[in-house]
Amino acid sequence: MTEPLLSLNDVRAGYGPAVVLDGVSFELPERGGLAVLGRNGVGKSTLLLTIMGYTQVGRGRILWRGEDITALSPHRRALAGIGWVAQEREIFPSLTVVENLTVAARAGRWDLPAVYDLFPRLAERRRNFGNQLSGGEQQMLAIARALMTNPALLLLDEPLEGLAPIVVDELAAAIARMTREGTCAFVLVEQHVEIALPLTEAVLVLERGQIVHRGPSAALLADHVTLDRLIGLGLTEG
Repeated sequence: MTEPLLSLNDVRAGYGPAVVLDGVSFELPERGGLAVLGRNGVGKSTLLLTIMGYTQVGRGRILWRGEDITALSPHRRALAGIGWVAQEREIFPSLTVVENLTVAARAGRWDLPAVYDLFPRLAERRRNFGNQLSGGEQQMLAIARALMTNPALLLLDEPLEGLAPIVVDELAAAIARMTREGTCAFVLVEQHVEIALPLTEAVLVLERGQIVHRGPSAALLADHVTLDRLIGLGLTEG
């Protein structure tokens, strides 16, 4: 059996005395795609922060290619091949697009020509500063910058939130292309269920920091009754 890229085993984590995740276990294969769904405040972003090493783990283990990284610092996890696109984007506003992209670049499939091909807008805006970009362009830059580290795993925290529909379509198409090309595994936290599920093979649904559903993404997308019960998006019609 092929060893998973990432494994969480009975992880309990949070911030100080506050427990947010409790008993979370799952595996992600190389180049796999996982959607993480749930209502607001159930621990989705905390799950990504825990994978990156920004929370306190009180129980359980996080394994990266079979090695225990539970106590590993965030920057060492990044060096090991975990990329993260935060909900706040966190680009460098005083650097140009090309400077943002090259500041943390590592050798691999993703270089400037590759990310410009994925996001043509960034090529057009390459000499603009980060604070001169629209919200959608900043999100493209945040994803492209993470790809420039050539990660084996990319964590995406609600990358489509607050964006215009046309930009949502562009970003979804870019993520779909990444999926088709199989350049890296990814975990996608997203409120746009109808976009997230077709982009991934597997799905977890969180409720109060625990996994209440897991299975194939396509099966959950087709089951509107269960999806509405778990997420409450009113998808039982149509």
